[in-house]
Amino acid sequence: MEKLEVITIKNNEALEMTISNFGATVIGLKVKNSIGEIFDVAAGLKEASNYLESPYSNVKLFLGNSIGRYAGRISKGEFMIDDSVYKIEHQDGVHLHGGENGFFNRFWSVKEVKENRAVLTYHSKNLEEGYPGNLNVEAIFELTPKNEVKISYKATTDQATPVNLTSHVYLNLNGKGSILDHELQINSDFYLEVDSQLIPTGKLNKSKGTSFDRNEKAKIKREDFKGFDDTFVFNDKQLKASLYSAESGINMDIYSNQPAMVVYTPEKFPNLPFSNDNQFGTFPAICFEPQNFPDAPNKKYFPNSILKPGETYLNEMIFAFTFG
Repeated sequence: MEKLEVITIKNNEALEMTISNFGATVIGLKVKNSIGEIFDVAAGLKEASNYLESPYSNVKLFLGNSIGRYAGRISKGEFMIDDSVYKIEHQDGVHLHGGENGFFNRFWSVKEVKENRAVLTYHSKNLEEGYPGNLNVEAIFELTPKNEVKISYKATTDQATPVNLTSHVYLNLNGKGSILDHELQINSDFYLEVDSQLIPTGKLNKSKGTSFDRNEKAKIKREDFKGFDDTFVFNDKQLKASLYSAESGINMDIYSNQPAMVVYTPEKFPNLPFSNDNQFGTFPAICFEPQNFPDAPNKKYFPNSILKPGETYLNEMIFAFTFG
């Protein structure tokens, strides 16, 4: 039996993060606002052991998990590299977030813990969930003196393989209730069109004048808001997105080195032992997942998703907190 480990890191200012080695999971992120109030802005369960058992193990929520070997959806239940076809786990032709036993469902090794930094590693064996190559992965969690949460994923391989890693933290800047009154901005001019299975068709649609146009900071609750489970393609602005709550006075800016970000807003959370005693409402949280395009292994004109031997994959995301 692999050992469950829980790590807490903090900076000298306003941040404290709790991480579990099961799924390299963020199970809490405490933020102190300008008047000293503490908000756990990451939705998490009461105990780290809750993630290993029902009712949580019966749902696919990916709550705070690290996602791999490929975040998002891959079509057809397979992909091809250099004329070789690789079959991957799928449900009705859709492979989601690395498969039934993706990185979210594995024990990672704790490599390093400092006061404000933790490094976890995972070795994904050749043909795990159908993916070729032995992949060595690092997840680095760091809280900077500037009140930034930096999450970095690095990977190397001994065979060409698709890699698309991301973090799946659900955020609510009030720690409870709904995110509908949060203000959101996403610097994106295009989004990926999807089919009925949420697989990208390959077409990039202009967001201007649609429900996907979030270039001006405004409340999430708009007449055209029905919830997101969509890929926003970043434009070339350095700031990628912002989230603000007038209630808590907390603002979060997002920076990324990735071409896109999946934004997910579940309408409701399932009944689980949440650390805030389930004080969530409709649209309880928002998930920002900076990454490559979903289904890039089967869409050759999407940004390259194939990592080759001798290369290093790197996904760096920054969530920078300020307090108004």
